[in-house]
Amino acid sequence: MRKPGPRPSLERMSIREPYFAGVAALMGDPARANILAALMDGRALTAKELALIAGVSAPTTSGHLAKLVDGGLLDVIEQGRYRYFRLANSLVACAIEGMMALSGEHQPRRRLSGARGGEALRLARTCYDHLAGKLGVAVMDRLLAQGHLHPGATDFQVSRRGHEFLTGLGIDAASVARQRRGFARPCLDWSERRPHLAGALGAALGDRCFEVGWIERQRDGRAVTITAAGRRGFRESFGIELLA
Repeated sequence: MRKPGPRPSLERMSIREPYFAGVAALMGDPARANILAALMDGRALTAKELALIAGVSAPTTSGHLAKLVDGGLLDVIEQGRYRYFRLANSLVACAIEGMMALSGEHQPRRRLSGARGGEALRLARTCYDHLAGKLGVAVMDRLLAQGHLHPGATDFQVSRRGHEFLTGLGIDAASVARQRRGFARPCLDWSERRPHLAGALGAALGDRCFEVGWIERQRDGRAVTITAAGRRGFRESFGIELLA
């Protein structure tokens, strides 16, 4: 019988610490968490706007923003003398969405005004640049159930039937697949606790739903309104009876 090997020392454990520990620490600060959550609708905001959201002073906000940029979670856009901050990519948004699901933090508090706002977010919202909530999960479910998407090693693959379906919606899946980002990936939905569709294809589908008037952005926050045309379109194209 073999003797168990030596237990790893704390020194070795710290050397081999996974990189996500640093990312989790960046997200874990309350002020930085508020900043990240505020940017989940895909907008770019100034440091002054983010200071109000985070509830801390301008110098403290600048320090937080510098850490988030250095950590690869935020990008900076410079326009004239103004600097705007936004999430670096949809992968960051999916990580935040997953953290919300794990923590039970259903929504940024500043975004909601009672149960009505919470229900609107749960029904249909954006997660950075793609659809989320009951609507986003239902769309993902139907794409899989109808055989338009198949699981792959990392990304979902579009079937021949799926290419035809997406073309009918006005989406060129082959062109979307050439973008320099993940093509079609699951993103854990915080409210449904199941995945919705992210990646370049998820963004293209969300953009198309806005273009044809199926959904409209609400005045503030991530919630979107499903229009009468959208209820008809989601029913006829996806077989989704929306959704209350």
